[in-house]
Amino acid sequence: MKPLAELMRPQKLEDFIGQKEIIGNNKPLYNLITSKRIPNCILYGPPGTGKTTLANIMANYSDKKFYKLNATTASVKDIQEITESLDSLLSYNGVVIYIDELQHFSKKQQQALLEFIENGRVTLIASTTENPYFVIHKAILSRCNIFQFKPLLNEEIIEGLEKAISRLINEGIEVEYSKEALKYISELSQGDYRKAYNILELAINSQLNKVKKISVEYIEDLKQSHIRADASGDEYYNFLSALQKSIRGSDPDAAIHYLARLIKSGNLQSIIRRLSVIVAEDIGLAHPNALSVVNSGIELALKVGLPEASLILSELVIYLATLPKSNSAYLAISKAMEDLENKNIGEVPNHLKDAHYEGAKKLGVLGYKYPHDYENNYVKQEYMPKELRGSIYYRPQCNKYEDSISKYWRNIKELTK
Repeated sequence: MKPLAELMRPQKLEDFIGQKEIIGNNKPLYNLITSKRIPNCILYGPPGTGKTTLANIMANYSDKKFYKLNATTASVKDIQEITESLDSLLSYNGVVIYIDELQHFSKKQQQALLEFIENGRVTLIASTTENPYFVIHKAILSRCNIFQFKPLLNEEIIEGLEKAISRLINEGIEVEYSKEALKYISELSQGDYRKAYNILELAINSQLNKVKKISVEYIEDLKQSHIRADASGDEYYNFLSALQKSIRGSDPDAAIHYLARLIKSGNLQSIIRRLSVIVAEDIGLAHPNALSVVNSGIELALKVGLPEASLILSELVIYLATLPKSNSAYLAISKAMEDLENKNIGEVPNHLKDAHYEGAKKLGVLGYKYPHDYENNYVKQEYMPKELRGSIYYRPQCNKYEDSISKYWRNIKELTK
């Protein structure tokens, strides 16, 4: 028997499940396909969401010859061979070339695609699991429409599983199932249609009885755990982003959820790097000691390694999520770096220049006042280059530490007026 995912691959738009936002009735892409005006396009989204299926359906609706290539094994030469046969395809109005995982083409290979799609005789449909704005050449992007695929909803996966079972029953295979079992499969698949089909197929093929019984208990016995996170893929960086934003938003529960998803990938170094950024960017001067705490925690996590390090990471994430927040340090350095790019920043004032060499005074390097020689270790003098005088980079925010420090320096500077 063919793999269930292949057996059940829809051939018509009406049978396509999911992605209603882009392929629902009367949506722009739906209208383009049904009117046979297939555009150059990039289908972007996680595995098992229907990209290949839709590409096949689009080809079925066109009057063009359909070729399918995989960028991991194909080359530009393969495309050249296809285009050279255009004139012999008398009954076709050009070709549709579907390139799966386009991100695996080098920039040079992607650039070479341009000559084939410029004149309209070749329609390019490409798919990628990675953000096309990061991995696809800009010239290709400018000539293609981008359609983003989302993980399927549990209800959509259940609908597909029920159709698959009906198809099997029609072919003489006796199947009994519970709604709870299909719901469990949909949860295990995490929005991946193909994963759901594979679990169903495994459940059916692994039974020797005439009647195949699909129950929650049997699915559990298959030991099909949730998909391991890809520590280099697009979704992984979404988890990192969600972790930081949850900590920034002081939501420890959401932060722990995303930490768990990241730990599943096994990439301890990546988690540690992000926590190191978070403590400076989002906690900052609201609780300066957090830098030392997190640094100590990171050393411990690296020392014990995963899986035990997950306990230390959990404590650090909850600690950071529940601390007061300040991004004053982040804003300060961002504004200073922006000024370096956009302003005449001038020279370091003479009195601040290095004076530890013979002849410094002859060059005008003098006049520095040593603050520790003055009361309260403070003396008023100019530190900014004259071109930037009056520029303010650090603006204290409203929290216990920065409030106390601001008050302290206001009082000191008042006394020296």
